[in-house]
Amino acid sequence: MSDTMFTRRGFLTRSAILGCSAAASPLLTPVSLASAPWDNRLVVIILRGAMDGLDVVQPYGDPGLAGLRRTLALRPDAGALDLDGYFALHPALAPLYPLWQANDLGFVHAVSTPYRDKRSHFDGQDLLEAGTVTLGPASGRDGWLNRLLQTQPGMSAETAYAIGHDNMLLLSGDVPVANWSPDVALKLSPQGARLAELVMHDDPLFRDAFAEAQMLSGSMQAMAAEEMAATGDMQGMAGMSAPAQGQAKGKPKGIKLIAEFTAKRLRADTRIASFSIGGWDTHNGQERTLPRALDQLAQAILTLKAELGPHWKKTAVLAMTEFGRTVRENGTKGTDHGTGGAMLLAGGAVRGGRVYGQWPGLAEADLYQRRDLMPTGDVRAYAGWAMRGLFGLDRAVVEQAVFPGLDMGSDPKLLR
Repeated sequence: MSDTMFTRRGFLTRSAILGCSAAASPLLTPVSLASAPWDNRLVVIILRGAMDGLDVVQPYGDPGLAGLRRTLALRPDAGALDLDGYFALHPALAPLYPLWQANDLGFVHAVSTPYRDKRSHFDGQDLLEAGTVTLGPASGRDGWLNRLLQTQPGMSAETAYAIGHDNMLLLSGDVPVANWSPDVALKLSPQGARLAELVMHDDPLFRDAFAEAQMLSGSMQAMAAEEMAATGDMQGMAGMSAPAQGQAKGKPKGIKLIAEFTAKRLRADTRIASFSIGGWDTHNGQERTLPRALDQLAQAILTLKAELGPHWKKTAVLAMTEFGRTVRENGTKGTDHGTGGAMLLAGGAVRGGRVYGQWPGLAEADLYQRRDLMPTGDVRAYAGWAMRGLFGLDRAVVEQAVFPGLDMGSDPKLLR
């Protein structure tokens, strides 16, 4: 492990990919953990880049889907896995289907944060992790998981794993928590490095992150090499060092390494963990790119289940994204930034085998701004009900301290 890590807005990529947002990078995967007196466990996975919930949990029973998704819509007879006669699961998540059948996997559809209209990855993710209505000095710079810890006496951090410069915003705040990150590497050609420096010159967040990234080395470059090999990008592979290419064959690596480490801590004193998975910004070729991100998510959840053993029964996993994507696929067989999206629930503590939420419909008059899935639920409310069930929080604590100003609404009964 390295004694340094990317800042939250740092990015890792090869020189040919300068147009990809750091916020949507599939290689930005810090882990934050917190110990607590409870016996139940909570894992929050941030899906950076805006997951297309309409593709992951496909409403094939809605007559409007086929006309809006001419190449992306799949029915059960075309490879999707039927969930309940109305919704179907993307085939890339087939490894998770046994969890659905065992009632350890569920989804919430048509949810969002209060974020609207600007559709910026950075702002959307900040609002998701802050758990507030707006961003700015008035809302502070702490995250909702840290505010949860602030409501409980006697919290302690796993200080032996306090590695890296900063926490995810989700767990940042007055209560100290541990940080851990796999090694990170960046290797650019001199021309690519110079171009990146010029692009970032006037943005100190990017500039400082890039300078830091240039000094690091390790497994994250191996992840990049692995993906290039998987996609047949021989030109990209040729630009990487031989050690990096060789590391791509090592084990454990990537998301499996992160999930194994998370489970190890959850088997000990840690009760709350959070990490991120990128690669969800599917503007083009979504049929090709989305399965890679879904595979990472499936690997993370199945590794957690395997490594947690009997503790899986006491665990809830919430996978959340900053916003959804447009209901219409675009001209490059992808989707653009939208509003309403989907949330994934997993774990032995979850009442799975169902799709929660109020479905708004896909008729044009039912869409948000006639382009996006209309949000009918607040993703914070579902997270709030999960925490209330896992940790016995009073409703007033969730609505006033963890998510200030939130109305949780009626109990969706997410947990067993």
